[in-house]
Amino acid sequence: MNFYPFHIGDYLSHTSHLTDEEDLAYRRMIDLYYQTEEPFTDTAKLARKVRSSFEIVGSLLHEFFVYENDAWHNKRADAEIAKYQAMKDGGRKGAAVRWHKGSDSPPITLPNHPLMPTKNQEPLTKNHIKTTAPKVATPVGVSDDLWSDFLVYRKRLKAPVTDRVLARLIKEAELAKMPLDQVLETIIFKGWRSFDATWIQQIALKASEMPLGSDKQIEEAYRVECGGDPSKARFNSYFEMKKFILDFRDKKKANG
Repeated sequence: MNFYPFHIGDYLSHTSHLTDEEDLAYRRMIDLYYQTEEPFTDTAKLARKVRSSFEIVGSLLHEFFVYENDAWHNKRADAEIAKYQAMKDGGRKGAAVRWHKGSDSPPITLPNHPLMPTKNQEPLTKNHIKTTAPKVATPVGVSDDLWSDFLVYRKRLKAPVTDRVLARLIKEAELAKMPLDQVLETIIFKGWRSFDATWIQQIALKASEMPLGSDKQIEEAYRVECGGDPSKARFNSYFEMKKFILDFRDKKKANG
């Protein structure tokens, strides 16, 4: 799709809590979603495409997208894409009728698209639309006070807690090997909108990295992290040694 409707009021009401960097990343994600007409499957690859961090993109996926069938979907975008595809189907149907007009052969008929309205279809009213999500009960292993605090926190972010959201949190807690109550406390105290097990792994890895603020610290980091002897290293400067350490860390992260 090269065009999609953009409702300014709806967008601002749902994204007013985002930082400038998060807002830019989210707009790029939405543009990419409509452009490709496909859900997202690879968070790291998506972060590179929208030129943002893995953590920001992961947080936005958890808040504004739904994970199902091994992919991240945006329901509103899916609906607009479906309407766009239905219009194309309708255009082909009209062209087929015009093509066969005046000929002896019967016109080509195309099956009705499930989203194309018919004369017998009743318009949707507010009574047809569910506007509020049911309250999710306190999960096992979590105190009522903590769960209440978490619900208030999510409400402040305009991100309601549903059964799907809770199931995702439980799954990520298991991957991070953390109890659910600790995950909820971490989300609140760190100001996150969601949780991903890989974030904890990245934090732990970052904590294990040694400082590189002085020449002595660079030598120690080279000795401990890279297993080398600074006195025998063939670097022209401490700047080169520091760069080697940083590259070594990046390779280590890429290899898991």
